[in-house]
Amino acid sequence: MAAATALPLLPRTAAAMTQGQASELITSVMRDVHGIINSGASEARMIGQFADLFDRYGDVPVIARSVLGPPARSASAAQMAAFTTAFRDYLSRKYGRQFRRFVGASVEVTGARAVQSFYEVITTMTMRGDAPFEVRWQVSDRSGRDLFFNLIIEGVNLLAAERQEIGTMLERRGGNIDQMIADLRQAG
Repeated sequence: MAAATALPLLPRTAAAMTQGQASELITSVMRDVHGIINSGASEARMIGQFADLFDRYGDVPVIARSVLGPPARSASAAQMAAFTTAFRDYLSRKYGRQFRRFVGASVEVTGARAVQSFYEVITTMTMRGDAPFEVRWQVSDRSGRDLFFNLIIEGVNLLAAERQEIGTMLERRGGNIDQMIADLRQAG
């Protein structure tokens, strides 16, 4: 009886999410991205909206911890919180400035499949005047909500690319996480 009472308190497993829910999450993300891009808002406003979008649909703490890599284990809770926010804002600026190219683009979910403990949702992005390209979204509910934690664009793993870039930034600062956080707040 005690086990049955404690069951709702346990975190959900990836098996609790369905393929349809994973696809719906990415459909919602893309609907909101298109809304931001096509809103006619200023670049600064759009970047703020992209930061909100990351918080709503992305597993930002997991992404940040993964990108920081082994130094995340020795970082204090305050450093991890500061890094997570700085990294989210950095990504919003870095990629948000590129999204204007996507005005008028279309995206279609073309499939989804279970991979280990997560789902991969496959989309095809079509931009005016360019050949369609594939974007794979990795989605999990391990944090208690259905969230994406990685993108693979035409074979380029963005989590791995950002991990390498952050590692290089940290190395240039002699491993000083606080200095890297300060610099991230200015970068992108």
